[in-house]
Amino acid sequence: MKLNVAICGLAVVLMSPAATSAQSATQDVKDKTAAAAQKTAQVATDAEITSAVKTKLLADTTVGGLKIDVDTKNGVVTLTGPVHSAVEKDQAVSLAKGTSGVKRVVSKLKIETEGTAGHKDIGDKTKDTAEKAGKATKEGAEKAGKATKEGAEKAGKATKEGAEKAGKATKDAAGKTEDVVADAAVTSAVKTKLLADTKVGGLKIDVDTKDNVVTLTGTVSSVEEKNEALRLAKNTTGVKRVVDKLTVKQ
Repeated sequence: MKLNVAICGLAVVLMSPAATSAQSATQDVKDKTAAAAQKTAQVATDAEITSAVKTKLLADTTVGGLKIDVDTKNGVVTLTGPVHSAVEKDQAVSLAKGTSGVKRVVSKLKIETEGTAGHKDIGDKTKDTAEKAGKATKEGAEKAGKATKEGAEKAGKATKEGAEKAGKATKDAAGKTEDVVADAAVTSAVKTKLLADTKVGGLKIDVDTKDNVVTLTGTVSSVEEKNEALRLAKNTTGVKRVVDKLTVKQ
């Protein structure tokens, strides 16, 4: 009889609202923990995919991997940046698609031939100023042929001014082209340093250069890694200043 009473008492306790509530709370915690673990695993997987794709792009001789940014969200890879040709663009997309874990590739790559725009501007400006100079010379010569000494002097002045304008335009355009090439070289040099340094996660840091001012953007694991990245950039030849937009991961 005593044993039966004890068993009945235990059953009553287990069936009580408090016991049911405790079981529900425990299940809730388990569900939330599982969801958080799944989310963490997804982030880790996206980071691994980004790293794997970036490594492929850097290793491929057809692709300028340093200039291509790679972002991954839920297995979808987005490629952004300039490429030199359709072949390079297709190769970059193909490498990304062939990476383990990639569900889809979004291409935001733009075909740009480095230096072409600058040299085209030089050619156009030089041609334009040369035509103006030639026109001014022709007009001056015609005036000189049928006018007085004053007309000849005006023709000579017009020729001189046209030639000076042509020279100045060519020099200015050449200077702009050199600046663009210099910025690209600085970006490449800084990126190479970051990738080679074992203390810095170079794949996660974007490097942009304008007028020799370098901007670092991305996420780093610690203040020490951030300071090392800034130090490497500052000590790169051609760098005037470094703008810090790095975020330390909490």
